[in-house]
Amino acid sequence: MNIYLIVILGILIVHYGLDLIVETLNVRHVSHALPDEFEGYYDDQKYRRSQEYLKERTVFSLVTGGFFLLVTITFIILGGFNYVDQWARGITQGQILTGLVFAAVIMLGMRILQIPFSLYSTFIIEEKYGFNRTTPKVFVSDFFKGLLLTVLFGSIAFSAVIWFFQTSGRWGWLYCWGFIVLYELFFYFIYPVVILPLFNKFTPLEGGDLRTQIERYAASQNFALAGIFTMDGSRRSSKSNAFFTGFGKFRRIALFDTLIKQHTTEELVAVLAHEIGHYKKKHILKHIAMSVLSAGLMFYVLSLLINNPGLFAAFGMEEFSIYASLFFFGFLYTPISFVLGVVTMAVSRRHEYQADRFAAQTYRNPAAMINALKKLSVHNLSNLTPHPAKVFLEYSHPPVLKRIQAIKSLSADDRR
Repeated sequence: MNIYLIVILGILIVHYGLDLIVETLNVRHVSHALPDEFEGYYDDQKYRRSQEYLKERTVFSLVTGGFFLLVTITFIILGGFNYVDQWARGITQGQILTGLVFAAVIMLGMRILQIPFSLYSTFIIEEKYGFNRTTPKVFVSDFFKGLLLTVLFGSIAFSAVIWFFQTSGRWGWLYCWGFIVLYELFFYFIYPVVILPLFNKFTPLEGGDLRTQIERYAASQNFALAGIFTMDGSRRSSKSNAFFTGFGKFRRIALFDTLIKQHTTEELVAVLAHEIGHYKKKHILKHIAMSVLSAGLMFYVLSLLINNPGLFAAFGMEEFSIYASLFFFGFLYTPISFVLGVVTMAVSRRHEYQADRFAAQTYRNPAAMINALKKLSVHNLSNLTPHPAKVFLEYSHPPVLKRIQAIKSLSADDRR
C-alpha cells in the first residue's frame, strides 16, 4: 500500500481518536457540585442544565466528526478526487480555471453535507436550551451569503497561489506567502465595514450613561474610538458577547444587544476595558505576527510537496496539478497545524490573563469584571470545570474559575 496513503489515513484516524478521548475526559470531568464561586448565580436546576448542554453538544460534535471522517476516507479510497479532477478537465482548460472548478465541486459538496448538521445544531439543540433565535429565512440567507463570500474571496486567493507556483518556480512559495499576508491584512480592514454588516445590523450606541462611561474610560487610556455600536446578536442567538474589530478609522467596538440587557454599566465597561487591554498590550499585532510566520512555514512545506508522485498516487490521481497538490497537502500538514494550534492557544490564554489584569488595574473595579465573567458563563451555559487536556489543546481563554482567581489575587496584591 502507498506510504502516503497510510500516513494520511493514520493522521485522520488518530486526530479523530484524540478528539474522542479528550471530549470523553472533558464530559467525565464535570463537577456535579456547584463551585462556591457561583453560589447565587447558578441555581441547581440551571447548573444541571449547563451540564446537559455540554454533554449533548459533545455527543453531537463526535457524531458529526465521525460522519465526516467516514465520508473523507471513503472518498479518498474510492478515488473521488480523481473523478472530480477528470470531470473538471473535461469541461475547462488551464490550471487556474480547472482548479477553481475542482475546488468548487469539492467545497460545495462538503457544504451541502454540513447542512443537515447545521440545521440540527441550530433548530434542535440550540432551540432546546433556549439559545436559538435564527429563523429559517435567516439560516438560508446566511448560507448563501457565506457561500458567495467564500467563492469571491476564496477564488482570488486560490487562483493567486496556483499562478505563483506555476510561474515562479522554486520561489513560488515566497511570493504566495507575501501575497496571502497582504491579502489577509486587506481583509482585516474591510471585514468590519463590508463583511460584518452583511450578516448583522450595527447601530451606533445611543447617548446615555453607558456611552459616557465608555468614552470616559477610553479617554483615560488615550484610546481613540472610531465607533461604538450595538449589534443585533439576538437575531440569531440569545448568547452574548462583545468584540473589537478592524484597525485605525475602521476600528469598531461592538456590543451584542443581548449583552447590554444582561449587564450593568460597570460590568460592560470592564468587559470593554479587557478588550482595550488586548490593543494596549499589542496582542493583536502579536497574533498577526504568529499568523504570518505560520503561513510562511505552511507555504514552504507545501512547495516541497507540489506534484509529488507518491502523494498523487495515494489519491489515485491520473494527472498532476498544482491545485490538487493544495488539497492533498492539507491532509499531511494537519499534525503541524495541530502543534501550531496548541502553541497559539497557550499564547492566547496568556494574553487573556494579561488583558484581565489590564482591565482590573486601569478601570479599578475588579468586582465588575468578575461579575461580568460570571454572568457571561451562566447566560451561555459555559462549562465551569473543563478537563485540563481540553483546555491545553483547544481553549483560547482560560477557564472562568482560573480567571476569577487570577483577578482576585491581583486585587489582593494591590491592597498590600
